Amino acid sequence: MDVQEKIEKLRKEIEYNSYLYYVLDEPKLEDYEYDALFHELEALEREYPQYINANSPTQRVGGVSEKFNQVEHKNRLYSLDNSNNEEELRKWYERVLKEASLENSGQISLFSNQIKNIPLAVELKIDGLAIALTYKKGVFVQGLTRGDGVIGEDITNNLKTIKAIPLKLFEPVDIEVRGEVYMSISSFEKLNEKQTKMNAKTFANPRNAAAGTVRQLDPKITAQRELSIFIYNAVQTGDFKSHSETMEYLKKLGFKVNRVQIANGIDEAIKLIEELKETRKTLDYATDGVVIKVDSLNLQNELGFTSRVPKWATAYKFPPEAVWTNLNNISVQIGRTGMAVPVADLEPVNLAGSVVSRASLYNFDEIKRLDIEINDKVLVKKAAEIIPKVIKSEKSDKSTPFIMPENCPYCGEKLIDVEGEVAKYCPNNKNCPAQIRGRLEYFVSKYAMDMDGFGESIIEQLVNLKKVINYSDFYYLTVEDFLELDLVKEKSANNLYNAVQNSKTQELSKFLNAIGIRLVGRESADILAKSFKNIDEIINAKFEDINSIEGIGEKMAKNIYEYFKNEENLSILKRAMDAGLRLENSYTINENLKLKGQSFVITGTLVNYSRDEAQSILKSLGAKTPSSVSKNTTFVIAGSNPGSKIDKARELNIPILSEEDFIKIIN
Repeated sequence: MDVQEKIEKLRKEIEYNSYLYYVLDEPKLEDYEYDALFHELEALEREYPQYINANSPTQRVGGVSEKFNQVEHKNRLYSLDNSNNEEELRKWYERVLKEASLENSGQISLFSNQIKNIPLAVELKIDGLAIALTYKKGVFVQGLTRGDGVIGEDITNNLKTIKAIPLKLFEPVDIEVRGEVYMSISSFEKLNEKQTKMNAKTFANPRNAAAGTVRQLDPKITAQRELSIFIYNAVQTGDFKSHSETMEYLKKLGFKVNRVQIANGIDEAIKLIEELKETRKTLDYATDGVVIKVDSLNLQNELGFTSRVPKWATAYKFPPEAVWTNLNNISVQIGRTGMAVPVADLEPVNLAGSVVSRASLYNFDEIKRLDIEINDKVLVKKAAEIIPKVIKSEKSDKSTPFIMPENCPYCGEKLIDVEGEVAKYCPNNKNCPAQIRGRLEYFVSKYAMDMDGFGESIIEQLVNLKKVINYSDFYYLTVEDFLELDLVKEKSANNLYNAVQNSKTQELSKFLNAIGIRLVGRESADILAKSFKNIDEIINAKFEDINSIEGIGEKMAKNIYEYFKNEENLSILKRAMDAGLRLENSYTINENLKLKGQSFVITGTLVNYSRDEAQSILKSLGAKTPSSVSKNTTFVIAGSNPGSKIDKARELNIPILSEEDFIKIIN
């Protein structure tokens, strides 16, 4: 195989696995396997730049634009009429029935009582940014914003950074599709948290965040913010009879499409809408309604458009999830890092299916911006449909100005300003009970050391009894200590004790997230753990070593370096390790191990080892242990009752080892 063929093969493999991960949410490769393919392609393209083209996965991030060019849409993007209640929705359907004709639609007769319903396509309306994508011979060539529907902005380079948008389709077709770019709720929360720490403007909701991100002049900024897309339509090019059939075809081409449900008439559509009102609350993306379309494309063509909207579609808007209530007080909470956060204490009110009595005010500048005073009438909305947030206020005859506290409400220490940040901080990190509780609650949480059973009440009691002041104290607690707590019986005490013991072999990445280094969250802790063999290497690392890690910024690197140079922090860590804390690093591999660079896949049942045990042994010797067989697999280890991985190995001529062979290798 020559170099160009190898490059093309790598590109196809990377794009296919991107499709599995970002479109189908069914990854087949481990992260490090995907990264290895990507780095191999990068290296080849550096060595042979004559083979680089715009459709390579390595070219998703282009150069900085000075401005976005205005481009006329070849096919206009229309708006949708809104139906705000069931009555308006039924009137829209009656108009559809009235204008449909038997001769052209083949679906319905106004002169017969036999057919009274027509199929309707029902799908959630994504609260994002509408765009149009153009493909020539299956290759992505242009992406435009909706603009005014006639003229949009060319944001092709930015859209290429969105990994759910295929750069090359599975078929070499000419097609234009319409989609909605969005930011997931979890990504939106991470972005706003990051913006706050950087003293930068926060976004009001995921839609604003997506719109602001996709129009960045520098595509590298767009790439850093996790955007995705749902394709919801195509400009008709094939011989399809229905919208739902078209969507199935788009899915086969490699696009990420939202679920389309077919209702036989308006009554069934309304039932589906009621179900979707509940379903959407479990999703990780914002929705603001449901789109209902006539499914038949022939009937769509017959019904046509008004000057601004299609007659064959409407958007049912969900009721607004914002309510007015009274602001009884503004309290100040101190978080685990010492940040002072103002919180609105509200007259309890039902909002989007739950009773809300508190809402975030984010920071003291937000109070000034919204001109909020105690006893105001405030409009409360669920930001990203989850977090209660005050978005507007109106004065009452009892309104009184909020006086910003000078001291921490928990320990009395004077609050301080931190250069470059909006928030105020309590500097008493050693003795402030709110900070101590916050740090300990985070330390035991699921994404940190994962000590099951430790709720706020347990932590509060342990702190009040002075049994736990820092995380090392957990590892010296006895069952008798837990029995002293209110409502804790013998079984619960044993469970809490065992949860602590089980955490002693937690992964290094989780520990790095748990200890509360400023600016270090789950992702950065993961990056840090992958960059060092063990905790000792991190402790002894130079600032330059940490700062050179991709994904670790200078401020974060400074915080990490200073944390592990602090004698008190090291003393607490040593005390925990003296009690048996042993931090496992599942990411790093010793440089001089005999199986380094080799890849083993295990299938079937082994007699002497569980699969996890066998994989741990292989990793300790430097090997990779992916879950699936590929051309990069070195050996397949087959136990009893092996699965289809054996067939794949034989197809690729990969050596198959017995359990006895495996034992010989590791010995």
